[in-house]
Amino acid sequence: MFKPVEEQLKLIKKGAVEIIQEEDLIRKLERSRKEGKPLRVKAGFDPTAPDIHLGHTVLLRKMKHFQDLGHEVIFLIGDFTGLIGDPTGRSATRPAMTREEINRNAETYKQQVFKILDPQKTIVDFNSRWLGALTSFDIIKLASKYTVARILERDDFTKRLKAGLPISVHEILYPLMQAYDSVALQADVELGGTDQKFNLLVGREIQREYGQEPQVILTMPLLEGLDGVEKMSKSLGNYVGINEPPNEIFGKIMSISDDLMYRYYELLTDVPTEEIESWKKLAREGQINPRDLKARLARMIVSDFWGEEEAIKAEEEFDRVFRQRYLPSEMEEKFIEIEPVSAAPELVDIMYNLGLVPSRGEAKRLIRQGGVYLDGQRIENIEHKIDTGKLEQVLRIGKRKFYRLKLIQK
Repeated sequence: MFKPVEEQLKLIKKGAVEIIQEEDLIRKLERSRKEGKPLRVKAGFDPTAPDIHLGHTVLLRKMKHFQDLGHEVIFLIGDFTGLIGDPTGRSATRPAMTREEINRNAETYKQQVFKILDPQKTIVDFNSRWLGALTSFDIIKLASKYTVARILERDDFTKRLKAGLPISVHEILYPLMQAYDSVALQADVELGGTDQKFNLLVGREIQREYGQEPQVILTMPLLEGLDGVEKMSKSLGNYVGINEPPNEIFGKIMSISDDLMYRYYELLTDVPTEEIESWKKLAREGQINPRDLKARLARMIVSDFWGEEEAIKAEEEFDRVFRQRYLPSEMEEKFIEIEPVSAAPELVDIMYNLGLVPSRGEAKRLIRQGGVYLDGQRIENIEHKIDTGKLEQVLRIGKRKFYRLKLIQK
């Protein structure tokens, strides 16, 4: 039923940062193969935002690897722990989310994850099922199994203590509650990002305290965003959402650096590591064009979420716009009402009022950097006024955002 352990390990370790402990994993895999019983592999996601981006899919893809190897995968939605808010990497207490926000985001998670995971082989669970049922006596018992000193070893808590910043009691409970998930599910393996290592280690300890064999921890790297520097994050604007239109995903992938491209191949595709290293060598020797590799990557990623046909269309549209210098075949239309006797409006105000930029300052910054075009002409003056005699104009912001402006006389 199960592949040889060495073969399983090769796929499991692809892209992974750390396995704690690898010898425990080998032992579990050997027992699983001998008894014909799959391992229970869990990964938890607090539904703190409605959309999943490529950074989240690093863990999802590793879950898919375990599925492909015949193991039982649990996609755990932290609807209870989400009410607390993970303090990892936080310099201040997270604002509490409402139950309505949690439920709404959880529903969108369920719809999106099956673009990667096999729905027939995935258990979707909610940790409110057991955490919500804990009595005050149960919580005191759980809290007694870990020391405050150990909790305060967390780097983010240590920094806040030194800075004199408050730490709420409910934040201290977060790693214990997440750890109890592993007890409730009797997890053999838990997956998480490198930033989750502390929480995952607490899970091992709490399982021991409840008389269970401790889970193996497998950490995956945090995916860099499009800038190649910061972790992919919606708040930083350097993300690729898996529900974004195919053309947008394709264009964003084509914008990344060559070095980041190889990183994305490693973490976001199933291309073998040996093949990726071979491509690097051929690119250095000038035998292969990195742009062709990038287009292949963009095609693969779009295909994962939208299908091969949409990926081919996205590539054709990208080539048409950016290589052949044509306008996109489809553009979002924006309507602007113009007073017949009033002065022509400034482009900065139009960009802001239409919601194309978050602020007038951002609009000015984009113009100064040469990233704004009207009908193919770069706009260099931040006080530029649009020509009200032209009732239809094409506004381009950056490389990929095109809008058809339609002026309407009041």
